[in-house]
Amino acid sequence: MKNNYEIGSIVEMKKNHPCGSNKFKVIRIGVDIKISCENCGRTIMLSRMDFNKKMKKVLEVQND
Repeated sequence: MKNNYEIGSIVEMKKNHPCGSNKFKVIRIGVDIKISCENCGRTIMLSRMDFNKKMKKVLEVQND
């Protein structure tokens, strides 16, 4: 599976955050991936494997 997300991308997750939003911004990519909720701003760190399982689709890719 090709991962077409990068830092700054907006992704949709399978489950909603407790605040009700399922859109997150990718902040950091490495062994772990750090994402920030677009609604409330909370950050979450997931392993790359868990992130790939829980991600539904990439909504917007940041192009610099």
